[in-house]
Amino acid sequence: MPETALHRISAISETKIIRDLPFSQLTTLRLGGAPAATVRCGSLDAVVAVVRELDSRRVPALIVGGGSNLVVADDPGDLVAVVIDADRVEVRAEGDGFLVEAEAGAEWDRVVAQAVAAGAGGVECLSGIPGSAGATPVQNVGAYGVEISSVLAEALLLDRATGEVAWTPPAALELGYRSSNLKHTARAVVLAVRLRLTGDGLSAPLRYGELARRLGVAADEAAAGRARRPVAEVRREVLALRRGKGMVLDPADHDTWSAGSFFTNPVIDAAALGEVRAAVAARCGAEAAAAMPAHPARAGRVKLSAAWLIERAGFGRGYPGEGAPVRLSTKHTLALTNRGAARTADLVALAREVRDGVAAAFGVRLHPEPVWVGVAIDGD
Repeated sequence: MPETALHRISAISETKIIRDLPFSQLTTLRLGGAPAATVRCGSLDAVVAVVRELDSRRVPALIVGGGSNLVVADDPGDLVAVVIDADRVEVRAEGDGFLVEAEAGAEWDRVVAQAVAAGAGGVECLSGIPGSAGATPVQNVGAYGVEISSVLAEALLLDRATGEVAWTPPAALELGYRSSNLKHTARAVVLAVRLRLTGDGLSAPLRYGELARRLGVAADEAAAGRARRPVAEVRREVLALRRGKGMVLDPADHDTWSAGSFFTNPVIDAAALGEVRAAVAARCGAEAAAAMPAHPARAGRVKLSAAWLIERAGFGRGYPGEGAPVRLSTKHTLALTNRGAARTADLVALAREVRDGVAAAFGVRLHPEPVWVGVAIDGD
């Protein structure tokens, strides 16, 4: 890696260059070896200047926020980690609602907490999700029936091809289920987001069954999308649900040393649903097949539950058991967790085993949700 690039970066205001800092200290999985260097950026101007410098010299760069959605190789190669520390959050009344502006390095749950404290509605169901505000449009972060696409007003992007910085509307990001045209590409860096939220102190419509039941919402009311509750009440219940599944970060709890939900819920053609149910019936019985979760999706497709399939394929909580360096969470089978001394290779091995086991049992192929750096689930 050109030392001249780092020398020039060292002169940029509000930057700090760190050598030999492994990704295991930058990611919630606590896995990954050390990049060539890590550059911490304390302002958006610093992020722009650093990325422009690295790109102009064709130095591979990985933009890091909260590190909650990264699987990084034990040897990530000759790349530079650019950590965004700029974390200003502003919540202001606008019309009959609120506009929330957050710099990319802001801890996402702090953004949600400030919005809820102001009585702004729309993001309370996204409470407790680890990571940074800048990652939310990249992943189109979602939980409990709400996605960031429902509240995103615009994102401030650094276009890495042109070096230009501009606010960009959501339509230009092609937001989909846990995806966008920013994910798995190096086309742009998210510098900040603006969210348009409601101002009546009530939540987004409560459609997700488990959360709705905890809040006393009748099934027909939830199905119709009519149920709303005070934002603070919804946030409290969401955090309780996530803690029960090991999905709120706790350094003392290895069940939270994860990347959250590791596999996306598979979306299949509706015509293939019968084949999947038949496979479930053959393995688990007709009653299980009839009870298998299957929800309508767009364009004649059906969304299945990855966690449900994983469990029925024989991978229970805590699999493969005590002493394994990487295990499924003891609280939630959709999370792969580092038990304290794992390497990325251990995680990859278990991810492949689970994916291939579900495919063999039910003919459904699961896809990882995190971004992979220097390693691949299909690699050697």
